[in-house]
This record gives sequence, structure tokens and C-alpha cells, in this order.
Amino acid sequence: MAVTLTQQAASHIGRYLQKRGKGVGLRLGVRTTGCSGMAYKLEYVDDPASEDVIFESFGVKVFVDPKSLSYLDGTELDYAREGLNEGFKFSNPNEKATCGCGESFTV
Repeated sequence: MAVTLTQQAASHIGRYLQKRGKGVGLRLGVRTTGCSGMAYKLEYVDDPASEDVIFESFGVKVFVDPKSLSYLDGTELDYAREGLNEGFKFSNPNEKATCGCGESFTV
């Protein structure tokens, strides 16, 4: 089981944590919502939970709660700029479909 970051995502997260002045990594999880059923949730971690599963890519830690891990196993998180837009992109092999707006997915 693994969740990974691309070098671009790790660099972006590392810069943000440094600018923020606190934090030990990024929490990646899923929540029930949207027209397809699930959505990704991201938040910076100041205090890890004891049950978190921790992955590290390019020196940046990613924290995943055990409930979300089965939906996220194999996911690679990238950070990309496309024209005027920039943001995180998820490459999740467990996704079966996404909604038209791209905000939610089905496994």
C-alpha cells in the first residue's frame, strides 16, 4: 500500500509548510459528497493522529487515515499549472468514474 507525491507536489507542499511556519506534512483523505459519491480532502498536519499511516516522498510526509487508505492506495498526487489554473491532480488507480465537474469520484 502506498500514496506518493511527484517531485512538483512535494516541492509545493514543502514551500507552503515553510511559508506557513509550522506543520509536519499533508493529510490526504476522502469524504462522502458530490454527485459521484466521494471527494478528496487535503489539509496540512500540525499534530498527526496516532492511527495515521505515514508515507514519505521527496522528504515530505503524507498522512492518511486508515479508513481512507483503501480508497487511496496507489494514488499519486501531482501539482500542475495549466494556463492560468494551478492545483493538485490526483492519479488514483481505484477511480472507476468521475463527475463532470471533476470534484468527486466513484470507486
